[in-house]
Amino acid sequence: MSAFSYQALDAKGKKVKGVLEGDSERHVRTQLRAKQLKPLEVKTTRQKASPSSGEPKFSFSFGGPSMGYRDLSLVTRQLATLVQSGLPLDEVLASTAKQARKPGVKTIVLQVRSRVLEGLSLAQAMAELPKVFDNLYRAMVRAGESSGYLGPVLEQLADYTERGQEAKQQLKMAMVYPAIMLLVSIGIVTFLMVNVVPKIVDMFERSKQELPGITEFLIGSSRFITDYGIFLLAAIIAAVIAFKWAIKNKKYKQRWHAIVLRMPLFGNLTLQAESARYASTLGLLASSGVPLLDALRIAAQVLTNSQLRSAAAEVAVMVQEGSSLNKALDAVDVFPPLLVQMAASGEANGKLAEQLLHAARNQERELSFTVSTMMGLMEPVMILFMGGMVGFIVVAMLLPIFQMNQLVK
Repeated sequence: MSAFSYQALDAKGKKVKGVLEGDSERHVRTQLRAKQLKPLEVKTTRQKASPSSGEPKFSFSFGGPSMGYRDLSLVTRQLATLVQSGLPLDEVLASTAKQARKPGVKTIVLQVRSRVLEGLSLAQAMAELPKVFDNLYRAMVRAGESSGYLGPVLEQLADYTERGQEAKQQLKMAMVYPAIMLLVSIGIVTFLMVNVVPKIVDMFERSKQELPGITEFLIGSSRFITDYGIFLLAAIIAAVIAFKWAIKNKKYKQRWHAIVLRMPLFGNLTLQAESARYASTLGLLASSGVPLLDALRIAAQVLTNSQLRSAAAEVAVMVQEGSSLNKALDAVDVFPPLLVQMAASGEANGKLAEQLLHAARNQERELSFTVSTMMGLMEPVMILFMGGMVGFIVVAMLLPIFQMNQLVK
């Protein structure tokens, strides 16, 4: 059986969408009519194999089914619970799909189930959806299936995705307040420069008095923003677009990522986040029974910074050539010393997976502390910035008025 997405009309003429399993489109249409639905469109969620390849290729069109971190964590947790309850895998997937509230998530789970019913393993079925289930996910599922501990491995995966979601959410929340303050500051300053300052400038020009330098600068800035503000905004947007286009190039992307790592505060933050992800991935894969060399290659792929990804790839090459993990990590001289020391301790006492996971937890705690420190620093800095800009405008406008009062006296 395969998964089919459909559009149909109910008894009231309202269009409904959903996903059903069936042997064919005709079978699905029959099911819809049995539910008092008039089918409008029925199509398989799985694309046919391309003629040039003997293996089926699966992909989703733009706007098609997708699964975010939260959905993936929930599905993984449900799969782990049901697998450990002793249900057959096809029933586990069917039950998980039935519990899914989002049509996209239901489609993905049913598609995996249809391939499992055709004889593929769970890891093989997930491999046909690489944009949903990444290399790390598939490797751990494969290891869990081969070792007979699929349930506990899925529990570990669910914990991993939840921690990843929490870390990303923490970083996003840390940037929300400064971003709002910056936008409010820019909005207030722009309003003053465009609407308030020109009116006061007219008064100064009529008085024909000599203006202080700070006021002249303010008047010039106000005229520039009024006359060329739209062009300045267009230039900023164009620069952002050009930057995003440029970093798609591998060479420029590597240069930018190298610059990010050298930034005073954000470089340390990036290194901590990436090191925690790297150590956690290695620890999870090693504890699941994945060979170390395979784990190193997969862990390198989960890193988002190209400089660190290249360093991780070098580590995998050195380990393949016979080096120990801690010596390879020390040789690339990129990862934190704590990770190197924990790897050395783990290799010495035969508990590498536990030590790597311990190192990951330490890095995550340090990352949380760094984010909290950034939040504590950014709030007063943004308040001072906003107050400084507004204060500058106020002082620049009041100075000529004070001079006029002194002349009158």
